Amino acid sequence: MNNKFIQRLCLANSVGMFLVLLMGALVTKTESGRGCGDDWPLCNGKFVPAYTIDSMIEYSHRFVTGIVGLIVLAAFIVVLRRSKRMDAKIHASGVLFFTIVQAALGAMAVMWPQSSMVMALHFGISLLAFAFTVLLYFAIREEFGAEKANPSAVRPGPSVWNPGNVAVTKGFRKLVWFTLIYCYFVVYLGAYIRHTESSGGCTGWPLCNGEVIPELSGATGIVFMHRVGAILLFLVIALLARASAKSDLPKRIKLSGKWSLYLVTLQVFSGAFVTLAFGSDWYLLASLLHTVIISCLFSILSYLGFIVLPAGTTKRAA
Repeated sequence: MNNKFIQRLCLANSVGMFLVLLMGALVTKTESGRGCGDDWPLCNGKFVPAYTIDSMIEYSHRFVTGIVGLIVLAAFIVVLRRSKRMDAKIHASGVLFFTIVQAALGAMAVMWPQSSMVMALHFGISLLAFAFTVLLYFAIREEFGAEKANPSAVRPGPSVWNPGNVAVTKGFRKLVWFTLIYCYFVVYLGAYIRHTESSGGCTGWPLCNGEVIPELSGATGIVFMHRVGAILLFLVIALLARASAKSDLPKRIKLSGKWSLYLVTLQVFSGAFVTLAFGSDWYLLASLLHTVIISCLFSILSYLGFIVLPAGTTKRAA
């Protein structure tokens, strides 16, 4: 098993989890979650279900999740056996853990009724699993890419904790982690809108039902809260991008801050697209685009949060 194979396995891990994330959103948006009835892992009591749109969407999601689960398990075993980096092992463990939790929540959602608040967690768990696959891929690429260029760069021995190992102020580190946690909260609000079927609570954009502050009740209150949260997220990320543009910070921090600002801007406009497309044939495409952008944004913020973690006295392995 060569280094290139390990890197490709971790890349497949990340791509596969992204597909699971996207297909889960498709199941929710098309209301296909009951396409296989109350059966799990079978679909309406069959290994190969009868062809209906709902059953095929739901069963395809289950099938892809099963395949990706095997890739996740393989990556976990390989990383634990071959990697010398503690952070890579933590990332691999995080992927496996959240994949199991995601599968368990999905099974419970099929077999037993759950509240909208619990259902909204499904997307958040999938997002965490995807973010960990991205972190794992970058850690493995750095470790084995360095090893290929310089075989003595990563020596055998105890696993090392190897985050970004960059010098940043405590204030900047707190800002990064506040942004990451707050972003997750805004994502949860968005998922909650889907599972409470509140998407039509605000018509028009940027105003909500033609008002700056609408009546804050029911679906309108939920959607308006998400809009306010999204605006505040844009402002926080703009502040983060400005702080990360300082000349004394590494290039990857500057790029992460810059791309975070680009993506949150796109997310705002994709949210407008979702609102304006509601009830039309474009609504599904707009919703999936919204999901793709927020997944990329959260992953970049997760990467930024990780690389600003203090490394203590441990030297970089590579």
